[in-house]
Amino acid sequence: MEKTAIIVAGGSGTRFGSALPKQFVDLCGKPVLMHTIEAFASEATCIVVVLPRQQHDLWRQLCLRHNFNISHQVVAGGDTRFQSVKNALACLPITRPGDMIAVHDGVRPLVSPALVSRVFQTAQAHGSVVPVVPLTDSVRMVMPDGTSRALERAALRAVQTPQTFDAQLLLNAYETQELPSFTDDASVVEAAGHCITLVDGEPTNIKITHPADLLTAQQILDHAQS
Repeated sequence: MEKTAIIVAGGSGTRFGSALPKQFVDLCGKPVLMHTIEAFASEATCIVVVLPRQQHDLWRQLCLRHNFNISHQVVAGGDTRFQSVKNALACLPITRPGDMIAVHDGVRPLVSPALVSRVFQTAQAHGSVVPVVPLTDSVRMVMPDGTSRALERAALRAVQTPQTFDAQLLLNAYETQELPSFTDDASVVEAAGHCITLVDGEPTNIKITHPADLLTAQQILDHAQS
């Protein structure tokens, strides 16, 4: 049984406010993306990293500089996340019954190996799984006329990755035209008619989008190592 991890790292650094793409920014002594790959090293039998083609040389240089030797394949990303995942799927060998694929954000470096193991186990039983966490902020829905209304927070969840699926199920789901409603892999699989199983995610499994997120990640790692 193959357990493939597709790690999508297509950021350019625009929102992060850095000339260096956020997946390459230093986090406690090494690039963010290396932390992410390490979280999958003990569970995944195959790791595919999706990067914009113009970043491949930089990534190779960083791997040499940090003596990073976890085996992985690098694939060129597309213009959208959907296209990037599809590129990664196209490079995979023929799947067999029982194979699974996890798709993870490259800039979620604090995902624990325990969560990685849990989503693979759940996907094996149910075919698809998405980690989620409860919302802590109150939320409102903005209507087309500019008004808004409160939503019941208890019924909502924030979605994380790795989103994990039976391999053939995910491959079949991606044999479709991209739609604006495809915000993640679960939305692609759901559009193909499959149900999504939810499991508890981790509050520390944050996505690094802004500089403040990097500071939070540093504090979490420092606390874990103290």
